[in-house]
Amino acid sequence: MTRPNQPTAIEVHHPQPLTMHPPAAAPLVPVQPGPPPAVQSIVLPDGRVVTGYTLTPAPAPLPVPVAPRPAVSRTAVNIALGGVGFAAVCGGLVLLTSFIAALTAFITQLITLAAVIFGGWIAVQLFGATGHRDSGTTVNIRKAVIKRSHFHG
Repeated sequence: MTRPNQPTAIEVHHPQPLTMHPPAAAPLVPVQPGPPPAVQSIVLPDGRVVTGYTLTPAPAPLPVPVAPRPAVSRTAVNIALGGVGFAAVCGGLVLLTSFIAALTAFITQLITLAAVIFGGWIAVQLFGATGHRDSGTTVNIRKAVIKRSHFHG
């Protein structure tokens, strides 16, 4: 146990600097020189001649790689398909109502035609030619005599 006034031992650490060694230089490789560049002369309009080396055009920049498109979310696909289905159903309902209206008009015309034909037939029967009407059976009623269970007509 230490007493408050008694000195204690302290350990001190001093940082050591790191020494960085420079990287080894790459060995020099001899390279054959290329052909001498072409010299070009231009005559200016005032008669002076300018001579110089041709400039090689800078290479075209490499095309930037196209980033892959993000996948279309399933929700977006479902919404689009729902819209297409809704449009198809609406068109079908319009056609269905048109078909029902046309069918109703056709049936109404058939009923009207039947009424006209049947009414015409009845009118011909009632107001037709009043000439000879012997289409039925003629029955003459006479005085009949029944004697001893025999009919004498």
